[in-house]
Amino acid sequence: MKIWSLSAALAIFSLAICSLPLLARSQSAEKKPLWKSVAFAIVKFNDQAPKSWNIYHTEKKGLLLVHLWKRYLLVDMKEQEAYEIDPQTVKPHGEEVEWSPSDKPEQPLETPDWKTRDVGSMQLVRFRLGKGGHILELQIPLLINGKPAY
Repeated sequence: MKIWSLSAALAIFSLAICSLPLLARSQSAEKKPLWKSVAFAIVKFNDQAPKSWNIYHTEKKGLLLVHLWKRYLLVDMKEQEAYEIDPQTVKPHGEEVEWSPSDKPEQPLETPDWKTRDVGSMQLVRFRLGKGGHILELQIPLLINGKPAY
């Protein structure tokens, strides 16, 4: 009888240990990172300043979340891609927003004419949304050493 209960206890213990990574993964998937507002950034939409906009960053450099009117775009500076984000997946928290990169769509938007260059203390990123679409320009501050701050 003791051998059976010992083997049952070992089976339960090993099952508990095997399920810990799954539990940790599901809890981390629920926790969405906070994106902080980018200070001193400039946004132009068709060479004009939009009335309502903001740019957010996270700890991962090269990823920006652009809020343009009621629309959100995820801009991946390294891959030169932009993704349309469902605004219902973005939750405001004061001056920050909560959004998980796991909610990123599979396919990026078509972004021809992507240009990046340094202009003094700013990095200018300019691209077209679609073949004949609107032009979005982001001016992101650079660090003193010339590297991207975000």
